[in-house]
Amino acid sequence: MTTRLDETLKREAPDARRLLEAQRASFRAEAGADARVRRDRLERAIALLVDHQLEICAALADDFGRRPATLTRFVDILPALSSLKYARRHVRRWMRPQRRRIGLPIGAPGVRAEIVPQPVGIVGVISPWNFPITLTFGPLAGILAAGNRCLVKPSELTPAVSTLMATRVAQYFDPTEVAVVAGGAEVAQAFSQLPFDHLMFTGSTSTGRRVMAAAAEHLVPVTLELGGKCPVLIGSSAPLARTVDRILMGKLTNSGQMCIAPDYVLLPENMLEPFVREAAAWMERAYPGSGSDPNYTSLVSERHAERMRVLLADAAARGARVISLGERTEAGAQSRYIAPALILGATDDMRVMQEEIFGPLLPVRTYREIASAIEEVNARPKPLALYYFGEDRREMQWVLAHTVSGGATVNDVAVHFLAEELPFGGIGASGMGAYHGEHGFWQFSHARAIFRQTRFDVHGFVGLRPPYGPRAERILKWLIRR
Repeated sequence: MTTRLDETLKREAPDARRLLEAQRASFRAEAGADARVRRDRLERAIALLVDHQLEICAALADDFGRRPATLTRFVDILPALSSLKYARRHVRRWMRPQRRRIGLPIGAPGVRAEIVPQPVGIVGVISPWNFPITLTFGPLAGILAAGNRCLVKPSELTPAVSTLMATRVAQYFDPTEVAVVAGGAEVAQAFSQLPFDHLMFTGSTSTGRRVMAAAAEHLVPVTLELGGKCPVLIGSSAPLARTVDRILMGKLTNSGQMCIAPDYVLLPENMLEPFVREAAAWMERAYPGSGSDPNYTSLVSERHAERMRVLLADAAARGARVISLGERTEAGAQSRYIAPALILGATDDMRVMQEEIFGPLLPVRTYREIASAIEEVNARPKPLALYYFGEDRREMQWVLAHTVSGGATVNDVAVHFLAEELPFGGIGASGMGAYHGEHGFWQFSHARAIFRQTRFDVHGFVGLRPPYGPRAERILKWLIRR
């Protein structure tokens, strides 16, 4: 019986497969791109983003219904440019072979050894809808710097920017260098089954499992940038006004549609009501127009907005105290504006504490001792990011030592993503592999070991050439010791 997926594979996969085969043939003919070629490709990607930034902003505003151009330029275009420029500046150094000294018994005089970063080949990138530019061109910086070719499958949930991306990439790159494959979820599934040399996926944990399973058929290594419930721990020493400012800045960027957005807050009992007051005051300053404020981003789809309403209703029905931080001013049930809300007294049986929220809802829970807050964090799957606020250095070090997360930021939210000098990636359910800067270069390179033997008869010298004799015994006795 022919399934719908089988039909999609027959119809859509051949186009992507032909592109992959063309890229592979071109890659093999090139036999390794030198630094000049890699820098040229990075410069073209930079030019694409700079030259068409206004088009990108307009396309994303169209996809989201409302997304301020300033936000798109700051959180989508600028981080991607930073990644590309950083790679352009350092790629020549990253490419240099790394010499290694080899010890006994094989490290005879004249032996040479080195690690050479070698391009892996063709990298597939399945990019998400929430930050479609930076989460496509950010990984592309490491992919191109490493000398690879790339096929991109953007999200069908942002069709305007995906179409624009396909058009502009075709202008700036030959399809054997970088190409965009359009289509829906079934095309993405077919795409993930192609025999890439490496596959990167950014998205939900559930979809990440399916991508990894599909890649396993061809033993394709994967980089998975997933999500999870990123916790915020507020210590009693935290200055509250600054803490709330930074939490809500991170939470409401893109209306919470961010994999490293704070997903829930843990704070001392006596700080709960002051936290609520500070949050309400912050919202009045930051988004005075509430739902009609032009600086506030809509949710990407009505389906996503409806999910937020369901989460709110479930929490309220189970006894949570819901505090809206804004008023809904748009008419009609189809509005994609959801007012930011604090959910106090959230319990583990509520959906907001079971699922990654990915929206402007923020559960706030209290603790009496920081140790109990740590136990709560550690009872959940390892998050992509963890945030601690406080001036107590010993407590901060204790929190970091007793938790595990993909990354962590102290006294701020999400800014570690912007540091090209640091690896960005998850652990466990929040992902595997890391990129950014040199870490991205090595993520998409093969660390090839090259050993150059001397003319000297090393095996004979150490007595390891049969027939074995007393010399071998003496050498082995000397080598095999404490």
